[in-house]
Amino acid sequence: MPFGQIVLGPPGSGKSTYCNALFRFLNGLNRETVVINLDPANDHLPYEAAIDIRDLITVETAMDEHDLGPNGALIYCFEYLSLNWEWIVTRLTEIPAETYVLFDLPGQVELYTHHDACKELVEKLQKDFDYRLCAVHLVDSHYCAEPAKFISALLLALKAMLHFELPHVNVLSKLDMIEQTGKLAFNLDYYTQVQDLSHLLQGFGEGHPWFQRFKSFNAAVCDLVEDYGLLSFIPMSVKKLKTIGNVMIAVDRANGYGFQVLAPSNEGVLITAAKSGYGYGEINVADLQEELIDHPELYREKALGDDERGSDSVGIPSFVTSKVLERM
Repeated sequence: MPFGQIVLGPPGSGKSTYCNALFRFLNGLNRETVVINLDPANDHLPYEAAIDIRDLITVETAMDEHDLGPNGALIYCFEYLSLNWEWIVTRLTEIPAETYVLFDLPGQVELYTHHDACKELVEKLQKDFDYRLCAVHLVDSHYCAEPAKFISALLLALKAMLHFELPHVNVLSKLDMIEQTGKLAFNLDYYTQVQDLSHLLQGFGEGHPWFQRFKSFNAAVCDLVEDYGLLSFIPMSVKKLKTIGNVMIAVDRANGYGFQVLAPSNEGVLITAAKSGYGYGEINVADLQEELIDHPELYREKALGDDERGSDSVGIPSFVTSKVLERM
């Protein structure tokens, strides 16, 4: 019974960086993991892909041969993959069933909002290989600094959840860079909990008459998101192992991996954590707020001191951290 993640999100949200960090993190915990690249436009992978769609077709080829733009070419590539399903079946059967698989998707949002190509791919993986999958949707955390962008990101995340019909974990990525484009109007937990979105509309579009025209529309979108009541986010930075661990605990709960009976290994730390409730439900967002937003300079000094003493500064047992860092 293989397990894995469908990693999606808009362009620039850090999907490939996340896959690379998680690949090293999980292999460091003795969970055999591979990454499959399903982005036919990504020719600079930070990881070694076990399967690469670019060996079958590339966006450049589709554009040249069919006179398509980049967006149309991406959709064509996925439809081509669906027609050549045996190509990926042959390669997937070579991956041991116990191997954890990360599927790195492109940033073309049409593929996971209303086009059926990605959804059909997921359904085939579940039907033909009995994959237990969880969708991990990454949203760049700097959107939090701009209400209009954050509302758009919420609507995109909600639509992807409804479209894929998978266990779903939403992640605010690049947390260490969250205020590079502007100060947050609220504390971090406001954005992770996605509650009472009417506060986002206070002062919405001030000084921008064009935005003011769409204030009522944005209010309607906020009401829609709140009515569904499905969204929340886990804050994550690939530079903080603790935050990666919390994402993994949420994913393992969602797809059932964390409740298997596994042979004893260092990975038992994650399994025990998932069963005891540590992580997603108990992540202290206030601590991340202080460490990465309010007083990052103090924690940088502390991290340097911890490094000199050889202690673990990220909240994961040192015997695990050492193995992870060897691979990162």
